Amino acid sequence: MHVSLSITRLTKLFGRGLESLSRDKSMAKHLSTRVSRRSHDTFDPDLETSTHMEKDSAVLHNSSKKSSRTRLEEMRKKLETDSPVLTKFKSSTKRQKKGAPAPLKTSTISWKDILESARENYADDLEMKPSPDMLTDTFSRTHSYLRISLAERCNLRCLYCMPPEGVPLQAQEKLMNANEIDRLVKLFTAGGVNKVRLTGGEPLLRKDLPQIISSIASRPNIDSIGITTNGITLSRNLPALVEAGMTHANISLDTLDDTKFTEITRRKGLKTVLKAIEDACEQLPKGNVKINCVVMNRFNDNEMRDFVQLSKDLPVDVRFIEWMPFSDNGWDKDRFLSYDAMMSRIISDDSGATSSMQGLAPFELQRGTDGANDTTKWWQVDGYEGRLGFITSMTEHFCGTCNRVRLTADGQLKVCLFGSSEVSLRDAMREGATDADLALIVRAALQKKKFALGGHGDAEGIKKANNNRPMTLIGG
Repeated sequence: MHVSLSITRLTKLFGRGLESLSRDKSMAKHLSTRVSRRSHDTFDPDLETSTHMEKDSAVLHNSSKKSSRTRLEEMRKKLETDSPVLTKFKSSTKRQKKGAPAPLKTSTISWKDILESARENYADDLEMKPSPDMLTDTFSRTHSYLRISLAERCNLRCLYCMPPEGVPLQAQEKLMNANEIDRLVKLFTAGGVNKVRLTGGEPLLRKDLPQIISSIASRPNIDSIGITTNGITLSRNLPALVEAGMTHANISLDTLDDTKFTEITRRKGLKTVLKAIEDACEQLPKGNVKINCVVMNRFNDNEMRDFVQLSKDLPVDVRFIEWMPFSDNGWDKDRFLSYDAMMSRIISDDSGATSSMQGLAPFELQRGTDGANDTTKWWQVDGYEGRLGFITSMTEHFCGTCNRVRLTADGQLKVCLFGSSEVSLRDAMREGATDADLALIVRAALQKKKFALGGHGDAEGIKKANNNRPMTLIGG
């Protein structure tokens, strides 16, 4: 009842703002900026909402910055007062001046410096060819799973994923093109990578996604090509993606309540995402479609049994993810829900918290089998088509068996999700590095990988360091 009332107020507030667009072009500019932080950060023309964006863009000229800033601050205060969900995830950090996105806090290592160091340390391998040695760190972990972010933009604005000021997006020419992606995939697969996942931002905003998938599929030894998507435009793209060679799809969905979906993502589209999940289950093999659900205390923990119920008749795996701290994403230990607490919500009523909007009774779960490098603890309800799993990055991390490396959309190599160190393979390629040079750079970077959680110890340590990218700029 409280949430519904909040949304009613929110709708009325935006309604008044939209009615005044023709009278106040300055207000239109800031409403558009809240949606699209940079002029090049717009929806794809094919998206359902692009028409509205174009209408907003038509009134962006000759604005009065002083009056609009005052009105925007009034709107902000009203939103934070009326909306409990927005208040929950309000960042504890101060906003940048003029609402500008905060600059990245990562530490970029010069590719030339790391290459020079690698040549000194691996004098016998100056003409090193890609091999498992290239992808083995000092803890004897071999990395066979490559995650590539294809876009920084996203057509949703999830509060836990993106800081309130937005993110510092780069011009298209700063991002890797398809040829550069293909070259790096060739390098990594020659070194032993057999699993590739394409992420973002939202990877479906890349028009050349089918071509990228097809190119990856042509490489020998590739067993799996997946995407992680919000599902908004997945249904109409599925046939082309499957034909190109996509084998797996992970779909992010944090609530089954239409009102909460609109609040957390700042967009409508729940029915579209649910349809995309059904379509993916029809077109991909059983076990190859997953729902990723980030669980937050007093936001969606009252839906956990409802999510489990999705796996009754659909061959979909539902994964509950512990909320992780990233740059200025408002992570709060009081909103954090641990693996044990999540499990308690599903199997008993002992916590006293509501765990199902539908009034579902507790489930009896059976323990499943986890893979050698699995990030998920698998469980199942007897007789259900799909499984449920828990990604326990914060309370029971799985860093000891980590086999993942990441490439950001702008070509930075990240050897750890929580680490701040990066080295630009994009710059190396554009400035003349050979494949042997790239292999040495990758090998040297992996030697610097910490054993666990980027060396920060725990969730509180990660939050305190606050020296990483926002999740949307890393790749989900």
